[in-house]
Parts: sequence; structure tokens; C-alpha cells
Amino acid sequence: MQLKYKSYWRKSGLKGRWGNIFLERLSNHNPKNVLEIGVFCGVTARNICDLLYKINGKNFSYIGVDLFGSDQSEKKDEIKPKFLKDQKFSNPLKNIYYNYILKENLNSIDSVSKLLKKYSGNIKLIAGDTNTVLKELDLQNFDFIFLDGGHSYQTVINDLKILYESMKGKKKVILCDDYGKESYIPEVEKAINDFTKENNLKLDLIENRFAEIIT
Repeated sequence: MQLKYKSYWRKSGLKGRWGNIFLERLSNHNPKNVLEIGVFCGVTARNICDLLYKINGKNFSYIGVDLFGSDQSEKKDEIKPKFLKDQKFSNPLKNIYYNYILKENLNSIDSVSKLLKKYSGNIKLIAGDTNTVLKELDLQNFDFIFLDGGHSYQTVINDLKILYESMKGKKKVILCDDYGKESYIPEVEKAINDFTKENNLKLDLIENRFAEIIT
């Protein structure tokens, strides 16, 4: 299924062709229930919901987990994506629109909720640390998980371990960003390598960026 990744006039970590590559992977697995860890400004969330709607009509679910701007002081080793450090846009119109007219924090849960309003009956946004949130979620129903949240070694490996407890042997998909050289973060690569080796899982490198794991 062809579906072009849209930016919705916001910031996204999946710029250029990367959004289309992501949607292609998502489409290939034909999911119904998706969990995204690391929602950021909601662009990928909206694209996920657009695709799920095309595949399943109204019969789908999306859950997005993010700190949504809450305190990160306890995670001193955390690595924050560069594009989230500020709301400066190269496009001056975007800068004026979001920072001076709307005065809207694009990473806030309210802002992301507005972007996903079309699918309000199918989505749930959760603000919190994955070490707590993931343990409280029923993870067994998810077909596809996009892992792009905290980027420290400990956060990535903890997230993977918690997810795997509920998904082991069920042929579900965990797609991890920032693994390959195209968006390389050493701590992410090491955590994923250690996790897959420990659990004897096959890892596929997608377009020298994403790590795809089948549980």
C-alpha cells in the first residue's frame, strides 16, 4: 500500500525519505494495534493512524508514550534528540505561527492530541517514563512497536526487556530507530545488540538506519 509520509507542518525525526521507508515497513506487517514509544511532535503518530485507518477502517488502536515535556532531571544520562531541544524553525512562517501566534509547545500532550483529533476514538496518549508506563500496559495485543523514546543504553535495553516479556515467541515486530549509520547513536546500537544476543533474536538492518526485531 502506497502512502506518502506527511510532515503536517511540524518537526519530525523522520525527514525526507525516512518517513516513507518507515511507512513501508509498517505496511508490510499489516498491523492493527500499534505502540509508539517516543511520540515527540506527533507527526509519525498521525502518519501511523492514517495508515492504520486505510488498512483497518475504524477497527484499530494506537497508543503513544512520551514524557511530553515532563521533568527529565532524574535521567542525567538521557540523550535528547537534537530537533527537540528547541522550537526554532528554518521556515520563518512556522516559527511565527507556533512560537508567537499559537504559543504552542509541539511536544505537549495537548498539541499532539489536537493533531490526532480525527482519530480520537482509536488513540491513547500516555505521559510518563517507560520504566513505569510499559509495566502498566497490556502489551500482548500490539502487533507493531516503534521504539524511538529514550536513547540512553539503560533506557533502550530496559524498554526492550519489558516489551519482550509480553511478546516473546508471538512473531510481533519491534522496529527501533537510530541503530544504523544513517542516524547512529552508539548507546542505542549497543543496547539493541546486547539484547538480541542475550535472547538469540535475529536483527534485520533496514536501510542502514532501523533495527527490526521479530519476537
